Amino acid sequence: MWAALRLALRPSARAAVPGLRAYHGDSVASLGTAPDSSSAIYQENYEQMKVLVNQLHERVQHIKLGGDEKARARHISRGKLLPRERIDNLIDPGSPFLELSQFAGYQLYDNEEVPAGGIITGIGRVSGVECMIIANDATVKGGTYYPVTVKKHLRAQEIAMQNRLPCIYLVDSGGANLPRQADVFPDRDHFGRIFYNQANMSSKNITQVKAATGEEVSAEDLGGADLHCRKSGVTDHCALDDRHALHLTRKIVKSLNYQKKLEVTVEPPEDPLFPADELYGIVGANLKRSFDVREVIARIVDGSRFNEFKALYGDTLVTGIKVKN
Repeated sequence: MWAALRLALRPSARAAVPGLRAYHGDSVASLGTAPDSSSAIYQENYEQMKVLVNQLHERVQHIKLGGDEKARARHISRGKLLPRERIDNLIDPGSPFLELSQFAGYQLYDNEEVPAGGIITGIGRVSGVECMIIANDATVKGGTYYPVTVKKHLRAQEIAMQNRLPCIYLVDSGGANLPRQADVFPDRDHFGRIFYNQANMSSKNITQVKAATGEEVSAEDLGGADLHCRKSGVTDHCALDDRHALHLTRKIVKSLNYQKKLEVTVEPPEDPLFPADELYGIVGANLKRSFDVREVIARIVDGSRFNEFKALYGDTLVTGIKVKN
């Protein structure tokens, strides 16, 4: 028996032929097909989705304005930059700002508008360092905190903790929104949690930088910059105005000696093989109309390459991995 087994395991003459080993399907298959753009269904889908996308863009532009025109004019008349102008002047020139939860608070409080939840959060590059930026919008109800404002603030801090992002707070806040203070102050994940998170991040050497760009009290002699810089020692720097405060913040971040360590290999992005706007005609706005989600994936992932697994099991769900070429 053992002799027969040894004979069976002995390399054959054909296997011993020198040369490269041949693998099956080294290249990754690409997804996607060209749609029939002349079909009535495609054109109907395209037009309906285009209307919805345009509506989305219009609402985003409205949210970016912040408070109403009167509130913005009053803010500017006090020599202050609008909150999005502060962020633009803080981050590196030409660098992107990844905004989070832009539609927070949208139509949440009946007829009371709270654009972006009254606070702007997102990731931006400051002096070459990716930071979580949290900026109060004083044009929205004086920058007061609604329940959704607290939730958005805490979510930004959680993202910063998980990704070890230094936090920059551009503070211009009127505190809690008094009519809703019962939903702002008392519970575990309410307003006080913000300071709990700050303390925890500081203990983990995740830098916290605060730029108080507006008055937090009604009068200078009750606790303004001069008192805290000269007497109490609570503050580290005294800024002359918004732009000076942002300049000081950039200097602080630059001196952190912080370098992001990537645990993954970053490669240049690659466009899909198919135009992104074809998604309008493929998906459409009719929720009763089905479509092939693989055609959607083909217009999202790099090179339209997708390694699908369990393709024959549970065919109402598509699972897979985007792979490099």
